[in-house]
Amino acid sequence: MPEPPLTGLRVIDMAGEPLAMAGRILADLGAQVIKLEPPGGDPLRKRAPLHPGNGTSLRFLACNAGKTSVEYRACEATDELLAGAHLVIETPGFPGALELDRSMAPHAVWLRATPFGQHGPRSRWRASDLGLLAAGGNLFATGCPDRPPVRCAEPAAYAHAASEAVFALLTALAGGAPRTVDLAMSEVVMLANMGGAGQFPSTGRRGQRMGAALGATREIWRCADGHVSFGLRGGPARAHNFDILLREMDRDGIDTTAWAGRDWLRFDAAALDAGELAALEQPLADYFSRHGMTELYNLAVATNLMLAPANGAAQVLAAEQLAAREFFTTLDGVGALPARFAILRDAQGTACTTVPSPPPALGAGPVPRWPPVAAAPRTARRPWHGLKLLEFGSGAAGPIAGRYFVEQGATVVKVESTRHPDFLRVMSRGEPQGLESSPLFNALNPGKLSVTLNLRCDEGIAVAKALCHWADAVIENFAPSAMRKYGLDYASMAADKPDLIMLSTCLNGQTGPHRDYPGFGGQGAALCGFNHLTGWPDREPIGPYGTITDSLSPRFAAAALAAALLHHRRTGQGLHLDLAQVETGAYCLAPWLLEYAVTGTDSPRRGNRHPEASPHGVFPCAGKERWLAIACWSDDEWRRLAQVAGLDAAAHPTLAARLRDNDAIEALLADFTRQRDAQQLACELQDAGVEAVPVADFGDLFEDAQQWAARAHFIALERARTGVFHYERNGYRLDNDAGGYASPTPLLGEHTGQVLQQQLGYSAGRIAQLRAAGALD
Repeated sequence: MPEPPLTGLRVIDMAGEPLAMAGRILADLGAQVIKLEPPGGDPLRKRAPLHPGNGTSLRFLACNAGKTSVEYRACEATDELLAGAHLVIETPGFPGALELDRSMAPHAVWLRATPFGQHGPRSRWRASDLGLLAAGGNLFATGCPDRPPVRCAEPAAYAHAASEAVFALLTALAGGAPRTVDLAMSEVVMLANMGGAGQFPSTGRRGQRMGAALGATREIWRCADGHVSFGLRGGPARAHNFDILLREMDRDGIDTTAWAGRDWLRFDAAALDAGELAALEQPLADYFSRHGMTELYNLAVATNLMLAPANGAAQVLAAEQLAAREFFTTLDGVGALPARFAILRDAQGTACTTVPSPPPALGAGPVPRWPPVAAAPRTARRPWHGLKLLEFGSGAAGPIAGRYFVEQGATVVKVESTRHPDFLRVMSRGEPQGLESSPLFNALNPGKLSVTLNLRCDEGIAVAKALCHWADAVIENFAPSAMRKYGLDYASMAADKPDLIMLSTCLNGQTGPHRDYPGFGGQGAALCGFNHLTGWPDREPIGPYGTITDSLSPRFAAAALAAALLHHRRTGQGLHLDLAQVETGAYCLAPWLLEYAVTGTDSPRRGNRHPEASPHGVFPCAGKERWLAIACWSDDEWRRLAQVAGLDAAAHPTLAARLRDNDAIEALLADFTRQRDAQQLACELQDAGVEAVPVADFGDLFEDAQQWAARAHFIALERARTGVFHYERNGYRLDNDAGGYASPTPLLGEHTGQVLQQQLGYSAGRIAQLRAAGALD
């Protein structure tokens, strides 16, 4: 079997829970990961629920497969271990996490992850998942309009942070060590808003909680045994949905008069009044209520209907598609865990993915003897300077992955079409600047070069193949059959270019019985379980704002591609990276899935409550839509909160007592907070040692002249036809950081001639011939 891409890479993992999954991702890519634990072990080992067989936390087990445990002792052996590390991961300030001096690993890339980064007025603030989501704006826009903002029951902010940390580490390594990486986890969360904060000056949108709706129409529908995700929206990609559903509703004898005679290609739900919309939704709600989740999903798979069940743990573990791709593995003494987050294959089609070992017992086995690491040559240029990427596809998942490399110096050529433009461009077709008006497309594609090609003619395909040969790597997020149709798939291209690296990222991956099932992030979040876990127990499952797989999977995609590029530098070998967006979501939910596999318990939606903290919630403050996220993780923190709020701490002295009386405590606390300014109260509570973070909306993020200005998060660039736009940087900074975007998002086809001339060496005459032949769209 070919070696995994990070074979030989040595990692010291000192991270607490927020970045525990980062080491797991690196181990899955082939790195040797030592979990260096504080004396007595990582506190996460004791976090309930515990495995009934070995008494270890199920969350710890899920996050630490593939690692080796060493219990830290101040001795020569651990000094040598640190001196031999290529990468070090640390979460300073997180309770119970090990913290060591940077000088102990002098030649390593050392990543420090904190809630707000090393600089800025909130650099010393505390924040767990709840506070990170609040600070990053994603919490504000998640939930129902008549209730407080709400989080996912599993820590979504930690999932974002861990996957971005891996890309940041490998990027720093690509630029030469030693380097220090400063990761601000709340800033990472900001990017899950799909550019919402950067769009604020041009749109004025602060974010809005929509509940079960997405835009004008309902997105989550009750069915006979649960819920399904389906968008009542028109357009070329969705028009066929209505033919399918009309046929099915007619079979059930449902009155579909309101659906008759509509042009679904041009259907716009936002143009309807409330009465018309209700008349359209009623027959569909009736139809869904008569059928179960599995039956409806089977129909979707058979007909390419864009519908997905809001899967619980049982459905995810039993999913036919995941089983066909051997996504889960059963580890001795542990249970069912995701085996990996992507499938990596060489040019011969042989998989080179590691099989994770069971999570380690504390200090199990001897301390490895690693030779010292020599300092690598460090470039003054951005780490991915000189890298050439070619990007096919549309939407968010592929383009966001490409944007990660643009920020650190790569040249990314984006292949587009004037006949079939990116659907994110089409969203704003009716605006004054037409296809150039979309704030979302603009937010996701800065710094790229746009080329338009007609892939329905031989000359256009020939140009695309020439660009593939020019590129160091190719990113595509089409449906699996699309690239094969044009002869641009990995197998075809690798026959001529065996060292090709190609990242293919679609909803369900390149293989399996459901590989051709179409869908967007809404379907991905439903299938992997994020919808099921987000919301209130008495309401529909809703999923985190921004259809989380659209923002989560690109972080994994970028990390996998970075690993493949480093592997190519070392070996000259190509790889095909097959990344399913649903699988990256399920991978991040491994603790929840393991709990069900071992105990049969499917943790429900629980609003903002947490089984290990009380109070733990979002509380109203003075002003319209002003909220404060507060979490108490110990009895001492509760006493400090009670003193500030004027509450009787002695009435609920223990966590168990507070959990029993959560309703009363939350009501008393809300009576106190609604009289106070959120920012001022947060500062007072943070000074008292209590986690308290204002819930920021998108406008707050953009207008924060201190915290995000200190990290130069927004980059203002003038774009032709649409004016100044504020592009957002990712959540990490390298020391002596020169990252950012040199140019705005391109106009459609803006660089076609330039790229063909400069990158491919075509003459002006040759380009004119191609244009005349229709090859340039």
